[in-house]
Amino acid sequence: MQLKPNLLQSVKVLTLAAGLMFSSNAFGQTGVGIKPIEGAELMLDGSKEMLHQKWTYWEGPRFSSELPIKWTEVSDPVDGGKAISSNDPAGAGGKYGAADIVTKKEYRDFRAHVEFLIMNEGGNSGVYLQNRYEIQVLDGDYGLHGMAAVINEHLPKEQAYNGIGKWNAYDIVFKAARFKDGKLSEKARVTVYFNGKKIHENVEIQQVWGGPNSGMDGGNDGGKGITDRPGGLKLQAEGHDVRYRNIWIKELNLDGKSTDF
Repeated sequence: MQLKPNLLQSVKVLTLAAGLMFSSNAFGQTGVGIKPIEGAELMLDGSKEMLHQKWTYWEGPRFSSELPIKWTEVSDPVDGGKAISSNDPAGAGGKYGAADIVTKKEYRDFRAHVEFLIMNEGGNSGVYLQNRYEIQVLDGDYGLHGMAAVINEHLPKEQAYNGIGKWNAYDIVFKAARFKDGKLSEKARVTVYFNGKKIHENVEIQQVWGGPNSGMDGGNDGGKGITDRPGGLKLQAEGHDVRYRNIWIKELNLDGKSTDF
């Protein structure tokens, strides 16, 4: 039987939709409040118990706090639950690297979901992939060093920030740098959704920015000397009340694959 053109077009649309649904199911939905996908591990539920169980300080060259972690359990001003505040006293004045926290578990390729809420104007933190590459968290700035930027390299495709006092969500698929015979053969790549909107699509990340105090390999060849080591998901303390909850991660194997959802 030969399909009429309009019916054939409908079949194509349905087929495409089915493919997109499969892709979505592979990496999960995006946006505030979504639950961990199958195979993902919940890393932060907003409680101090999970914070101390699954996170530690990154003891870089500027580290000046001490265990146990001084990030505090606070109230969720929106939903009345629990959240963790990044306002560690050691990070006051924007002293990044002094009290940043990182997952005890380290990763290569992964899918991550991170929810954050900025309490005050100018609130500043950051989400670091593999404790190397920063996705910026910064109220009031939209630029290469502003909200949702792959820091200093990629500007988000659109502004999707919900604003002060509201929850926001990064949904991330990250592919670690690849090495051949001990040498860098492929740079890291990432796709990011911000509050359900795709803002970065399989973009290449050139280097670590911010020097040795920013994360792993930050002091190697000006941040370009990436090494073949896994790293944890890191959250930055800069003396601001930025709150986190509902962080989960699923390990992936993206050999020969894109990060695009």
